[in-house]
Amino acid sequence: MSELALLGGPKIRTKLFPAYNPIGSEEKKAVMEVLDSGNLSQFLGAWHEDFFGGPKVRAFEKAWAESIGAKHGVSVNSNTSGLIAAIGAANVQPGDEVVVSPYTMTASAIAPIMYGAVPVFADIDEKTFCITPESFAKVITPRTKAILVVHIFGQSADMDGILKLARAKNIVVIEDCAQAPGATYKGRPVGVLGDMGVFSFNYHKHIHTGEGGMVTTNSDYYNEKLQLIRNHGEQVAGPKGTEDLTNTFGYNFRMPEMEAAIGLEQLKKLPALVEKRIENAKEFSKRLSQYPGITPPHVSEGNRHVYYTHVLKYNSNVNGVSRDTFFKALSAELPSAVMRETTPILAQGYVKPLYLQPIYQKRISKCAFNCSLYDGKVDYSPGICPVTERMHFKEVITHEYIKPSMQREDIEDVFRAFDKVYENLPQLREWEKK
Repeated sequence: MSELALLGGPKIRTKLFPAYNPIGSEEKKAVMEVLDSGNLSQFLGAWHEDFFGGPKVRAFEKAWAESIGAKHGVSVNSNTSGLIAAIGAANVQPGDEVVVSPYTMTASAIAPIMYGAVPVFADIDEKTFCITPESFAKVITPRTKAILVVHIFGQSADMDGILKLARAKNIVVIEDCAQAPGATYKGRPVGVLGDMGVFSFNYHKHIHTGEGGMVTTNSDYYNEKLQLIRNHGEQVAGPKGTEDLTNTFGYNFRMPEMEAAIGLEQLKKLPALVEKRIENAKEFSKRLSQYPGITPPHVSEGNRHVYYTHVLKYNSNVNGVSRDTFFKALSAELPSAVMRETTPILAQGYVKPLYLQPIYQKRISKCAFNCSLYDGKVDYSPGICPVTERMHFKEVITHEYIKPSMQREDIEDVFRAFDKVYENLPQLREWEKK
């Protein structure tokens, strides 16, 4: 039995895992065509044909929308911009509340604050890590204007229950699909289940354009609002003849032509890349489920999970070793990856529950939290989302070894690391006591 690297023994692997880089010759050719044209961006911040952007932008919007069966696609320069635009398009105002997940990237909760609204956190499901209809129902008030549902880690939330509640209360439903391109809920693609869906093309997503995003909708009304917010709406609304001026002040959230050209080529690759993730994830789930105290990702019946990450739940009571110690031992055996040299691809927890961040604990935004128009009382105390806190601080381990770049020998090294740690659990228990 080899001694654990954590305790001074040799590592299972020192060579970096392969880079995940879906950019190839097709994207290079597409970029060169744009460069040769000299037309790097065709957006004009005025009511004009070029208000809608250049040919690559429009082609990418059309192709993305068609890929999920949406009527409209509105490209933006990031998922964060898309979330801000979607919240604005929902006519969220100071004094309103927006229900958000506490276990997601911070932009999901910051977007409402941009409009002076108050984010209200609903707890997650311990299997899917998404907001549940039950947790949503508990936080609805007369001030609830919208819910931002995050399809976290690659799997959809329980949308039927959420939509039923939202429709009964006239609450706008926005889907954050940043980690779930290609995911489906009961056979239906995410991004068209609610009123608007927001996707990310950040460099570490399934496919990417470096930075970038897309907002999808079947509503002509939301489509117009999204376009105005994206591109200097305050200047465009008058000449365009827009009558509803709520939140029409605009930003520069525009996507350049080169990113759109890359996006068109990346979209063609998405189905194969997703299938490879699913294949790898199934192998990991099958093998890791054999280890005591490890629960692989749950996949809800009828859903297609596309595995942005492969999320494990660890039970310290079974192994007699805390998650933190187990994680230290496992991570000591394995390196990161090429192009991720300084960023781990194995982690304990995901993100600290958002309401525990200083901006919420100290109520930094006076407009949102202390607005004279807000007559509610929001609670950001530790313990308001107990499932989220338990998952993050005690149980969750995430890893990215399911990426399509992983070869058979790479995957086997990961399993060898798990084997080694489990063989050395008695030593780990003694080490933890010291």
